[in-house]
Amino acid sequence: MRTLPVRLHPRQDLRGALASILADTGGGAAFVLQGIGSLSVARIRFAGKPEATELRGDLEILTLAGSLSSDGWHLHITVADAQGRVTGGHVAPGCIVRTTAEILLALLPENAFSREPDAESGCNELVIRPVAPPGGA
Repeated sequence: MRTLPVRLHPRQDLRGALASILADTGGGAAFVLQGIGSLSVARIRFAGKPEATELRGDLEILTLAGSLSSDGWHLHITVADAQGRVTGGHVAPGCIVRTTAEILLALLPENAFSREPDAESGCNELVIRPVAPPGGA
């Protein structure tokens, strides 16, 4: 495992920026260990709901965690609004950084993640496969 601290800047799309960072590292598996910062737009999909809900305003990221791969994501976020109300759920595309997002990634070069149908859950779930080290088994 290799850790990678990153800082996202105003107006960056949270998921898009993380996708670019993962692609730039050449990795196929990573976890977001933690994230804090702020958003001007949060798009959050609540449990059991098919569509994301959009929140706008001065939003503080209280937590950000999940798994990343080139073919699927599972990110959860909690945010607080200017009145201190807390909302959380699945990160959807369109979360826009307001001032900063400080994120700690754990890159896992010895693994490959994919999302594949799971008969038991009925959803695409995480599948973890080992990756052979360069130059041998």
